[in-house]
Amino acid sequence: MKQAQTAPSAVPFFIDTHSHLDAAEFDSDRELVHADAVAAGVGIQVVPSVSRDNFAAVAATCARYPGCLPAWGLHPMYIGVHRPEHLADLRAQIETQRPVAVGEIGLDRFVDLDYPTQEYFCIAQLKLAQEYDLPVLLHCRRANDELLKHLRRIGVRGGIAHAFNGSPQQAQEFVKLGFKLGFGGAFTWPRANNLRRLAVELPLDAIVLETDSPDIPPEWIGRGRNTPAQLPRIAATLATLRGIDVETVAQATTRNARELLGLGG
Repeated sequence: MKQAQTAPSAVPFFIDTHSHLDAAEFDSDRELVHADAVAAGVGIQVVPSVSRDNFAAVAATCARYPGCLPAWGLHPMYIGVHRPEHLADLRAQIETQRPVAVGEIGLDRFVDLDYPTQEYFCIAQLKLAQEYDLPVLLHCRRANDELLKHLRRIGVRGGIAHAFNGSPQQAQEFVKLGFKLGFGGAFTWPRANNLRRLAVELPLDAIVLETDSPDIPPEWIGRGRNTPAQLPRIAATLATLRGIDVETVAQATTRNARELLGLGG
C-alpha cells in the first residue's frame, strides 16, 4: 500500500473516510478534483467500491492518485447486479489488494429493494470482514436496528456507520461495538436538527468525517456535485456547532480514522 500524500504543514490534515472519486461524475476533471482536495488538506481519501463491476475503476483511481485507499464491497443499492458468485470475486479482490475496509456494504430500507437479498449479501460480507480482520463501511438507511442485530451476531473489527442518521441510542450501540459515526454534508443544513444535535452531543472520539462525493452535498453547494475539497468546511461547521476550533476537529477525526482503519501516523 503506497504512502498517503501529506498536506502542507500550514493546513490541517483531513481524512475523507468515504469518497467515490472513481465515479463517472468526476471523469472530466478527476485530476483537478484530487488536486483541490490535497490543497485543502485532504491527504487521504477512502474510495469504496459498490459492485464487482467497479473494482477495476476503484483500483485504477487508487493507483493513480496519492492518498486514495480502496475499500472493497458490494453495495445494497446495487443488488440488481450482484450475483452470489460475486462474493468469490470480492474475496479474490481482498486477497489481491488488501483494503482498509470491507465496504460499502449494508442495508437500505429507504428504497424498495428486495430485503432478503440485501441481507444475504450483507451477512456474507460481514463474515468476510470478520475472516480477514477488517473494519466495515456500513450503508445504513433506515436499517440501523437491523444492522446492529447482525453486528452483535457477527463480530467484526469495528467500522464506520456511513452517513449516520439514527437516534442517540442507536449511535451509542454502534460505538459500543467499536464503530465510528460518519458525518458529512447532511448535518450542515440548518434544518438537520437531529444530526446537528448528535454532532454536538456525541464524544468527539466517536466521529469521523466524510463527503460521500459526488453525493450528499453540503448546504453551501445545494444540489450541486459534492467534492472531497469540501471536507475542511464540513469540519469547520462541526467545530462551530461544538464551540471548538477546526484544528481540534481535524486532529481528533484524523486520529479516529487512522486508528480505526489501521493507517498509522
